[in-house]
Amino acid sequence: MTTTTPATTEVRAATRAVYLAFIFAGVAAASWASRIPQVRDELGLSPSRLGLVLLALAAGSIVSLLLAGQIVSHFGSRRTVGAMGAVLGVAMFGVSFGYLHGVWAVVASLFVFGFANGAWDVGMNVQGAIVERRLGKAIMPRFHAGFSVGTVAGALVGVAAVALDISVTLHLAVTAIVIAVVVVLSVRAFGPDDDGPAPAVTPSDPTMVGSTAPVTVTTESRLSRALATWREPRTILVGVFVLAFAFTEGAGIDWISVSMIDSHGASAAVGTLAFALFLAAMTAGRWFGPPLLDRYGRVPVVRVLAVISLLGLALYILGPNTPVAFVGALFWGLGASLGFPVGMSAAADDPAHAAARVSVVASIGYCAFLGGPPLIGFLGDHVTVKNALVAVAVLLIVSITLAGAVKPLPGSADDKNDH
Repeated sequence: MTTTTPATTEVRAATRAVYLAFIFAGVAAASWASRIPQVRDELGLSPSRLGLVLLALAAGSIVSLLLAGQIVSHFGSRRTVGAMGAVLGVAMFGVSFGYLHGVWAVVASLFVFGFANGAWDVGMNVQGAIVERRLGKAIMPRFHAGFSVGTVAGALVGVAAVALDISVTLHLAVTAIVIAVVVVLSVRAFGPDDDGPAPAVTPSDPTMVGSTAPVTVTTESRLSRALATWREPRTILVGVFVLAFAFTEGAGIDWISVSMIDSHGASAAVGTLAFALFLAAMTAGRWFGPPLLDRYGRVPVVRVLAVISLLGLALYILGPNTPVAFVGALFWGLGASLGFPVGMSAAADDPAHAAARVSVVASIGYCAFLGGPPLIGFLGDHVTVKNALVAVAVLLIVSITLAGAVKPLPGSADDKNDH
């Protein structure tokens, strides 16, 4: 008979709260992405100009991620995610009305959207790592599967909204209110960030693990340790690995609907359905992927998935008709599924430095969202958006080369899986 202690109850509540944070982050991203074609048409944007508009969201995320380590350290993951959920809701509400008044209203709202999303992302990953340690088993990929569940739900609601001719304003405004309310209420169940012994460091090396001397952590020492994290070769390589997969994922989120309509001649509803299929494939990969990681290890699994994603891209770009493009979107999403969560797990291998390293890796990874939209957009002006997606294949090849960086650190919980 299993005894449920107060501590167990708290961990279960925190686990549910982290799932909700991931799920509604996904709902937010997909709700906006599902209406990109309609916003583009209302504003009369070319692919390159649309890419620049999407750049505003990525720029907000990058600015936020550069500060996220300090924000989460100072305010804690609970207050950070709660506050950013409310701010993101306000930003989405701004997009819902702003697109009717011109491109700059959308750009400003997307920048705030991105800023809220960046700090929210780091905060929920930090809390996810804490829950993972308390549970004593790997669960991070399934938290990210929660994000994918949210993206699928958001995309399907978007499909319905487009098919029923529901306005962008009504769709996004209602979604914004729901997201803000759910996130603010759910984060109350987050556990404390300082759930274990304070990270041990030595005065001579702020990144050293294993010292038993007590250290008083000041704002200056936190900043010093954060800067030192940016000089760690493995952390940087993991960040570039995550960037490659984030670019793969982001390109699908931003451009599948548009390219299905423009290059494959699909209707708006069919284009959004292809987007939903891509997200569903990512969700399946993240939910069913952990046993593969446990059995075969991180490195071989992510390399095989990168190859699957390459195959999907080839079918999507070269496919002669819409059904083949749908198969390509399926493989593309499945192959892209585990790169980001595996990178986050690799960044959090050492609990003493998880927050700082997750912040650095996320910051590098989000550069894909900074450079990806304008790159695909500018290439799309010359060779069509569909053909511009060849750039994704290049970065997937980079991810295969760098996959060794995500091998678990010696002595970490997952170390046994990659030998």
